[in-house]
Amino acid sequence: LNHLIKNLICRKQADLLQRSLSCPSGWTLINSRCFQYVQKSMTWARAERNCLSMGANLASVQDLNEYNQIQIIVTAAGHGAKQAWIGGTNAQEESIWLWSDGSRFDYTHWCSGQNNNDGGNQRCLQINYSGIRKYQPTLFYRLKP
Repeated sequence: LNHLIKNLICRKQADLLQRSLSCPSGWTLINSRCFQYVQKSMTWARAERNCLSMGANLASVQDLNEYNQIQIIVTAAGHGAKQAWIGGTNAQEESIWLWSDGSRFDYTHWCSGQNNNDGGNQRCLQINYSGIRKYQPTLFYRLKP
């Protein structure tokens, strides 16, 4: 079951305090948004609910810089974890990927051949931090920290 376990990364808007952006303790500021790595094993849906309980969503990734910074957070805090849930899903319509926070799905960083949904069975996204370090579609029900 170890290959089914993933962590998650949450994202929320940064607070504007005295003309500067800041994040709560334990969160990291990237591109005016706050990110937090959560080391808990859960399904994608539970991971999204966990983020919602903190006033956040599973992370959406808007550009290469943000992707690289998220990778640094996971690598530093993940204690060897190779995968983490992010907020991408195509559960509503098979060929259309959306971010759970409602932002546009403009930036992609797919693993080779991985945006084909495996015959329509893959409905959510993980970031893979092993050798390939890219997006990888997978199933909702698998347990991932």
